Amino acid sequence: MGDIAVHTEATVLQFLETAAALERRLDRVLANTKGISFSEYRLLKALAEANVGGLPRIELASSVGLTASAVTRALKPLERLGYVATERSERDARQSLASITLAGNELLADAQSMLRDGFRELPVNTLNQQKVTEFQARLRELNGR
Repeated sequence: MGDIAVHTEATVLQFLETAAALERRLDRVLANTKGISFSEYRLLKALAEANVGGLPRIELASSVGLTASAVTRALKPLERLGYVATERSERDARQSLASITLAGNELLADAQSMLRDGFRELPVNTLNQQKVTEFQARLRELNGR
């Protein structure tokens, strides 16, 4: 294996700090008005984009970059509040289907409206298309896709 470039560790740490700061900023936008976190928003969005029957928790976890157990914990309050419905699998809890409800779709639409304002204020919003395309290509490389 080759040596690690001098900049690698610092760049990874800076990237992770930036991602965490962005998530905290978006959490504040949503929490102050809708009472949900950005992670919960991502779950609702993934469920809204899924097939009508919903998604198994394991697939939902994969689509939002969380573990299946983290998704299970995150879905519980959304289910109690009526934003998500789950259909339990008797054999494997990870295969339980989660789907967004009508109330969840309404919350998602409201949250998306609030996030538009938050996104508008981000520096990435002012980049030209070529820089955005290059940045997204580098992100895909980091993500292994």
